[in-house]
Amino acid sequence: MRGRPNTKMLDTSHDALMVAASLAVSMLAAFTGLSLTRGLSALPPGARKAMIAMAAVALGGGIWSMHFVAMLGLRLPVPYFYDPLITLISALVAILATGLALLLLHFMARTPPVLVGAGATMGAGVAAMHYLGMSGIELCTPVYSAGGVGAALAAAVALGIAAIWIAYGARTRRNILLGTGVFGGAVVAVHYIAMAGTGFVADPVSGVAGPLIGNETLALLVTMAAFLICGGFLLTAATFFLPQPAVAAGGVALMPPPRDLVAPAAPAPIAGAAAPVPFERHGRTEFVAPDRIAAIRAEGHYTVLYVGDEKLFCPWPISKARARLPDGLFQQVHRSYLVNPAHVTGFERRKDNGVIYFERTPALDKVPVSRARLAETRDRLGL
Repeated sequence: MRGRPNTKMLDTSHDALMVAASLAVSMLAAFTGLSLTRGLSALPPGARKAMIAMAAVALGGGIWSMHFVAMLGLRLPVPYFYDPLITLISALVAILATGLALLLLHFMARTPPVLVGAGATMGAGVAAMHYLGMSGIELCTPVYSAGGVGAALAAAVALGIAAIWIAYGARTRRNILLGTGVFGGAVVAVHYIAMAGTGFVADPVSGVAGPLIGNETLALLVTMAAFLICGGFLLTAATFFLPQPAVAAGGVALMPPPRDLVAPAAPAPIAGAAAPVPFERHGRTEFVAPDRIAAIRAEGHYTVLYVGDEKLFCPWPISKARARLPDGLFQQVHRSYLVNPAHVTGFERRKDNGVIYFERTPALDKVPVSRARLAETRDRLGL
């Protein structure tokens, strides 16, 4: 713990305007980050990573901006300022932790352990950013209590998990708004919980030169920068006001295109020919031959087609896919999956169910086989 236990603690207070500004920055950053990531799991890996980087800068940078604005609103009876290098490192920690959490959420199936892991990663990053940033204070020294640090870390992790669970439970506008409120409020709450367990003592007068810009001016500049960055991202890349995505049971949120951009439906197939399967991409309807599809997964009223290294949004529900696809080409192995046995590379029996592997399909690792479908699936695979 940093500080001198026998030194008298300084009286502290907070500027009400800076507290309000920090809350506004936190809410805007949360809304921007959660909006930028809506529908990402349907994008190719390269585009997905680029959008995650943008969201990490907006969300992680906004978390740091909230902390910094709140700290600049701290009122002490002695002058103080911040070491620029340590302050910069604390911002990078927030962005890195946020980026890692978003990678988990958009490159893995959103099972409960993944949601908890992502929320805990983001929450721990918030706490780490806070205490690292506090260590950069010059001319006075923060003194931490073990209880205060523990309470801040526990609150950060718990609130981070709650925010991610709500925002990613379903990728709808309602969940994004609820997640914004929880996440934005969580960041502010963690900051002031940590501050409640922190005292300050004055350092001996030293030859350290003060900053060229006062704390009030710096707080205004950081607030304006946060709003401009988030506003720019919202105007250019956010998808909040686009049509509602189809929410995947496994955690993938897919974005159907606006109705006025969808091309006309395909003509009726020629008798005896396999009907092409439609999918939506970049505001138009395209088609793929059924034999190129390795598997089809149900996503509410829509489906996902796994073709090579792509996951394609199909407007058909799985019931329509079953009815329209050629007889014998696909095998239903689970209530949510149809698979093309020609693309299967392996099978594993697991007690009363199984797993099918697709090593030649980069977009798809494996598919579960339910107990009810196990016997017919094994028979279809010649086992």
